[in-house]
Amino acid sequence: MEQNAAAQFERGTDGPKVIVVGIDGSDSSWRAAAYAAGLARRQSSKLALVYVQPVLPAGAALGAPVADATDEVAEELMAEIRRATERLAGLYHLRWEFHTLRGDPYNGMVRMADELTADAVVVGASESAGHRIMGSVAVRLVKAGRWPVTVVP
Repeated sequence: MEQNAAAQFERGTDGPKVIVVGIDGSDSSWRAAAYAAGLARRQSSKLALVYVQPVLPAGAALGAPVADATDEVAEELMAEIRRATERLAGLYHLRWEFHTLRGDPYNGMVRMADELTADAVVVGASESAGHRIMGSVAVRLVKAGRWPVTVVP
């Protein structure tokens, strides 16, 4: 293994400091969040939950308030995360933060992983048939080769 490639993944010396997980409300993203939360708890890492609100081309929504709908999804995700945190309060200590931004999921995850200096990225396996055309976010993140990526089924 090339020395430079090995060094790019050695950000911390005592395990990962920041684990970034993509969530979108799908079952696979919740499984990914649960898996990443377990990793973060055991490693004393910060868990960064990221929801990338999709941006549709202007005419695609036919006048529907897309921005309002994606804001509502972000609020629902945050509420569910808070409920889960409250259920586990006192049992586990987990440092976490929630981020939401607009854009396509791949570029949004790359941006957040870079900004947060992620040591690892966790995503759920794609549940969409459309990934066969564009490639799933998970596969594109793995191919980027910038962080260890775990894909949770």
